[in-house]
Amino acid sequence: MSEPYALPSKPEDVIPSLIERFNSGKVAAMMTLYEGAVLIEDDGRTVTDRAEIAAALERDLSLGLPLEANARHVFVADDIAQIVVDWSIDGTGPDGKHVRVEGTASDTVRRGADGLWRYLIDNRLGTAVRQPA
Repeated sequence: MSEPYALPSKPEDVIPSLIERFNSGKVAAMMTLYEGAVLIEDDGRTVTDRAEIAAALERDLSLGLPLEANARHVFVADDIAQIVVDWSIDGTGPDGKHVRVEGTASDTVRRGADGLWRYLIDNRLGTAVRQPA
């Protein structure tokens, strides 16, 4: 079965791919971008377990709101790239309350042997000071 969302072939395409997958509302679509990845939780905890990464992504997807994101910088060194991205999730949540979650991410992506780019480190709050949960 072929994947409905193509993986990015350039680091500049990672964020548009992320937006498309996030806005599909499908965790499985998101997870294909996270092969051997580390996700940094808002409290600074490092998550490497795929089930935990999927659960963290599901929390945001369950809001049912679109992701907006703009890459500010893409720095590339061979098969590794750092992407600095401003992002937000804004709207009325399932409970009828206004939701606004935003940040500036400092993400690291890696080109695989197949030539496609996937997350190595997803650090959605970048350099923000973390407050333990």
